[in-house]
Parts: sequence; structure tokens; C-alpha cells
Amino acid sequence: MTKEGLKHLAVIMDGNRRWAKAQGLPSFEGHRRGYDRLKAIGDACLARGVEVLTVFAFSTENWKRTQEEVTFLMDLLETALIQEAEFFVQKGVRVLILGRRDGLRPSVLRAIESIETRTAENTALTLCICLNYGGRIELVDAVRNIVAQGIEAGQIEESTVTSATYWPDMPEPDLVVRTSGEQRLSGFLLWQCAYSEFYFTEVHWPAFTEAELDRALDEFGQRQRRYGK
Repeated sequence: MTKEGLKHLAVIMDGNRRWAKAQGLPSFEGHRRGYDRLKAIGDACLARGVEVLTVFAFSTENWKRTQEEVTFLMDLLETALIQEAEFFVQKGVRVLILGRRDGLRPSVLRAIESIETRTAENTALTLCICLNYGGRIELVDAVRNIVAQGIEAGQIEESTVTSATYWPDMPEPDLVVRTSGEQRLSGFLLWQCAYSEFYFTEVHWPAFTEAELDRALDEFGQRQRRYGK
């Protein structure tokens, strides 16, 4: 079981390319191993009673990478959503894709729509994949939604903004894990992480094992969350 109070785990899966370089492998192999690691950690979260697992898969800034790498990542994502659909159904995992969908190729959009529809009623775990996502972009889109609804400035509350985000019902992340030694959010869930706890590790994502996950959960269990009190 997971630590008391931890329902939502968010992960910035960093270090695929650095791991591959350290192993003398091409960077694409790092992404493949990172995908395998996500499946393993997802299973571990299921076993530990985590209710929501949100991962940062592709940011709005990642389009700046080489066309070859971007194409590979999109191919990997599309293939995974199609091939793993039955796995998610059997495991009771609901899949949600968060981020802007304009700019994604039609075949990726079809895969997204299919997996979200097929898994919509699953309740064992919600897997949120942040794709073409940026925290500032999400807030821009939220403001646009509020304006489009004709809500006056004086009527806007925190709940108004939350209701205009990509997943209004998202429980705020209890713990944010970032691998590979970086200690920043990089635009990940900026609105939702106001009171999240953070755990940073030097371990690259493809090497992030269940034991590493348990270390993060153990440290979370020692934190005192006061929420400003």
C-alpha cells in the first residue's frame, strides 16, 4: 500500500538520453527503455494503491528537438496507445491525455481518442499523460476558456480557473518526482502543484526501479504537510 495521504503521484521522467549515452546506446534506445520503465512503475503504483499517476511525456518545448527525435517519440507514443489498450483495460486503468491537441498528427489523435474512450469507465488507476503540454500554456488556455464563457472579472475565483484547466477534477498531486538530477518543474502542472511535495533523484528515468519509487514514497511519508497553517 502507498503512504497514507498519497493519492496522486506526478513524475517528470527525465534522463532517457543521458542514460543511453552512459550505456553507449543511441538516444532512441533511452526513450524505448523509458517507456518500458513507465509500464513497470505504473504496475508498481497499482500495487501500492496510488489512484492517479501523471507523467510528463512531451512538453510544448520538445518540438524544438530534431525532427527525427520528435517523429520517433510520436511513433512510440502512438504505438504504445494502440498496443497497450487491452493491457489498460485488463488492469482497470483509465488513460487521459492532457495538453494541446492542435499540432498532433491525425493518427496520434485517433489513438488518443480511442484509448480514452475504451478506458473511460476504469477505476483502478488514472494514468494522465501530459503530451504537447506546458503549464503556462494550460493557464493561457484556461483564461481563454473563462473569457469565452463571458465570466466577468469580479466573478473569477480559484475554482473558476481550476474548472477551466485540462482536467478540472484532477486531485492535486501529493508528490512530484523528478529523475536525473534536475531540480525544477519545467512548466509541469504549475497550477496544480501549489502544495505538492517534491522529491529529486540523480537516477535517470530508465533506471528508476520499484526500490527507487519506494524511497520516494518513504520520504513523502516523513513530510509534514501544513498547507500554510
